[in-house]
Amino acid sequence: MTRPSSADGVVVAGVRPGSIASEAGLLPGDRLVAVNGTPLRDAIDFQFQSGEETLRVDLFREGQPASATIMRQWGKDLGIVLAPPRPAEISTCANKCVFCFIHQLPRGMRKSLYVKDDDYRLSFLHGNYITLTDLPEEDLRRIIDQRLSPLYISVHATDPELRHALLGNPRVRGDLLPRIERLAGAGIRMHAQIVLCPDWNGGSHLERSVRDLARLHPAVATVAVVPVGLTRYRQRLPRLRPVNPDEARTVVSSVEAWQREFMAGLGSRFVYAADEIYLLARIELPPSRHYEGFPLLEDGVGLVRRFTDGFLRVVDRLPRAVFPPRRVSVVTGEIFAPRISALLERVRCDGLDVSVVPTPNEFFGGTITVAGLLTGQDILRVLERRPLGDLVLVPGVALKDGEGVFLDDLTPRDLEARLGVRIRAPAPTPQALLRALLGSLGGRSPVLRAI
Repeated sequence: MTRPSSADGVVVAGVRPGSIASEAGLLPGDRLVAVNGTPLRDAIDFQFQSGEETLRVDLFREGQPASATIMRQWGKDLGIVLAPPRPAEISTCANKCVFCFIHQLPRGMRKSLYVKDDDYRLSFLHGNYITLTDLPEEDLRRIIDQRLSPLYISVHATDPELRHALLGNPRVRGDLLPRIERLAGAGIRMHAQIVLCPDWNGGSHLERSVRDLARLHPAVATVAVVPVGLTRYRQRLPRLRPVNPDEARTVVSSVEAWQREFMAGLGSRFVYAADEIYLLARIELPPSRHYEGFPLLEDGVGLVRRFTDGFLRVVDRLPRAVFPPRRVSVVTGEIFAPRISALLERVRCDGLDVSVVPTPNEFFGGTITVAGLLTGQDILRVLERRPLGDLVLVPGVALKDGEGVFLDDLTPRDLEARLGVRIRAPAPTPQALLRALLGSLGGRSPVLRAI
């Protein structure tokens, strides 16, 4: 076995104790390079090749060749966590999209934030969106041969000239629709996204894109319409403006009309407006059944509805009182603040005093209103001006990279040190929020007095 390069195979990030992989002797840090004699390029190859009952795995451990034999048990997970591709191993985006968020970042942030991935492997594994503009034929064949489905496609417009302009006039290997049609013909399921840029791809352009994609249903399973995000760091970039409330109301009206049509003709609502568009329009979100299983939560489609319904299911079962008493400040983005305030007013628990802290995003600019893009310094700026009580809850969705850091590299612990109050970052679920509100303070076990 020849010594691998850093791009060969896939690295084991973790092995669950007592799992099949653990019993076979695999260890974190092992670089797996072949299964049953077939070389591995990445985690997808490992998944594709590991369906046999007996797996002979060739690997390198601390630079030395080794091997392991895994006896697979049907229905049981192997217990392996594989490391994601490193930035140098990711296929990056050659487009210069007029709305690209990465082009709107300030200098000096951590390097991983500037990686523009356009990698079909990350689309399949993690739901990242890809443009298909520069996908080589060999990768297209691999998607089809290994049935890498579903994929997530950045469409933005189906009119070739308009899409070319939106993507910054990139080098392309073929028009979008023929490529999607080819994938559809091979049985690949796709979810499409349209970033709505006023004065560019709205109105009749949006309708054309939606209807072109609807022709390919069910292979194209859904279309998400999301509003463009603009920061204050746009310099020497094409002129764009955010979606305004009137435009948001028009989009909601159009989407809901198309949904009624598609439900009758396709058996699916097919096209969905992001929650942010409904909140901007001040229109109540549709009921849960309209989201057909919530396939687009990562696009911000249905998150608010699912959170609201989950909160209402449990709020009436909360304890009547909590001890020790506490005052809690709940930090959120400006656009979600009215809704979370209304929900928390339903928590009638003696000993609990909750206040919501809408936090303007001065780091990126006032048009960015979602909680997930709040930075530590913006949260500090708002909290330093007010009494905080015993506990501050910051949105866990604002912490990135699995390292518990905000986009500006501050951490909740940094905020604790500056503010002198306990900081927690619950996950974006009603259960996590309520556990954080009612749970222990300072390590003391709470007394929850049930109804």
